[in-house]
Amino acid sequence: MKSAVQERLRRVEGRHNALVRELRRTFARGELTESGACAIEGLRIVEEAIRSGLRFEAVFFSDAAQTKAERLLPQIGAHVETLVLPEKLFGGVVPSETPQGVAALVRMKEFSVDDVIRAGQPGASVRAAQAGILVGVAGVQDPGNLGTILRSGEAFAASGVLVGENTVSPFNSKVVRASAGSIFRLPVVRAKLAGVISKLRENEIRLLATSSHKGTPLNEANLTGRVAVFIGSEGAGLPREVMSAISEVVVIPHAFQVESLNAGVAASIVLYEASRQRKQR
Repeated sequence: MKSAVQERLRRVEGRHNALVRELRRTFARGELTESGACAIEGLRIVEEAIRSGLRFEAVFFSDAAQTKAERLLPQIGAHVETLVLPEKLFGGVVPSETPQGVAALVRMKEFSVDDVIRAGQPGASVRAAQAGILVGVAGVQDPGNLGTILRSGEAFAASGVLVGENTVSPFNSKVVRASAGSIFRLPVVRAKLAGVISKLRENEIRLLATSSHKGTPLNEANLTGRVAVFIGSEGAGLPREVMSAISEVVVIPHAFQVESLNAGVAASIVLYEASRQRKQR
């Protein structure tokens, strides 16, 4: 006799199934669906989505991973579509070279630039020195770097991340995996940086940028109060319109023979220092 979980599983053999096509297309594009769903893959990431309270649209298992359904489905709403795919079909849909046999379409939380700015405001129980720092990202193409920035942003209590032009999509499957689930909880907004900068200035937020060589040493910079720090790519750095608005450039001192730190590492160090200063003050 089938268990309640097994009764929920619907077997799909063909690649033309509407949900299978949606999952494949969403993974390939690295963007959200029209309904605002993100394609995710892997047992740990799916569990992080559950823990983050996200709404699931569909969950997919490979034949060999059906036992994982017993672990996951009791935590997911009964109305959610749950499909079982042959190994070959599942492997052709997900981007991983070594699939874990679990994937899903999950509805992401939506945030605006105003939401992120408000999240960085000191509340009644939080002093201005302790309110979270904002992070702006421009031109970072490596998914691992952006995922690391998101993970460190949550770890060190950033109020949000602004993802600017020419940056990899935060919904790219490699970004989601590198964020270790932080993408589900940290306010992340994609926006044109020129418009964002004017709004930050209106809200009296100081604008900082990181540099590989010149600027105020990080340990001497004031990272408390209402601050937004912008991180650019290793090669091109920050766009001219961003740099022209920056009030201070900070540099992370490092061995001279190392040309630069990658964006994920640099952002993580800045976020740690900001968190340390805010706790001290």
